[in-house]
Amino acid sequence: MLNNISNRCLSKPVGILCWLLLLLSISSQAGAEIREASGNFGGLDVRYRVILPDNYNPELTYPTILHFAGGSQTWNIVERSTDSDWRAKAEQDGYIVISPASPNGELYFQGADRIFPDFLNYILETYPVAGNKLHLTGHSNGGLSAFHIASLYPDYFISLTGYPGLLNGSSNSALEALRPLCIFMHVGDRDPGWRSGMQSQYQALLARDYRIQFQVESGSACLRNWNRHVRAVQTDPGAAVSDLKPAIIRPRS
Repeated sequence: MLNNISNRCLSKPVGILCWLLLLLSISSQAGAEIREASGNFGGLDVRYRVILPDNYNPELTYPTILHFAGGSQTWNIVERSTDSDWRAKAEQDGYIVISPASPNGELYFQGADRIFPDFLNYILETYPVAGNKLHLTGHSNGGLSAFHIASLYPDYFISLTGYPGLLNGSSNSALEALRPLCIFMHVGDRDPGWRSGMQSQYQALLARDYRIQFQVESGSACLRNWNRHVRAVQTDPGAAVSDLKPAIIRPRS
């Protein structure tokens, strides 16, 4: 088909211009690589999506996001969530984004959590994750999933973001597991149900000197702010959550 298009273009006086436009179109689609794969983790067959940044080089290390989609966490929702929320950021800002779909119709803060820690170990063995620590994010049910998984396996993560999200039905031991992480809680200004619970948990954790930030947002501001957060914690994991510095992509050791 490409030959047919190029022949039609070059048979006209504007052939050169048409050919250049065709090349630009091809190159604009050849940026980030999107991989869709599946594997067995924790005895469950899992389908997952991986978005790699522009000019991806496996010899470098990259900030890496494990993202949980919202709703029923089906494959279609994973595709929509990663496309709308993370694809451009992965391509432009140098992130790897990995998002699994529900393997069994259950949510990741319920029975689907059986894929961990196998899936986490697989990510670290397969992709060049900066600092061998993941950024964990989730939207709505995905936010609940992110906080749940972080409380079970905190050593795998450097930051935790729910937009919205919180640790649901949390015990003191589960909350204590989150202490080492940089935690970001974002909620929409028209979502009072989420806002009340998240603000209450934020105040409780802040009183215990957690590195945590809570923001009420309008529109897509939460993702713009998250982009600044990840740069801060990737550069200096020991910094306060308000300490915003540029991200660094480091050579892989």
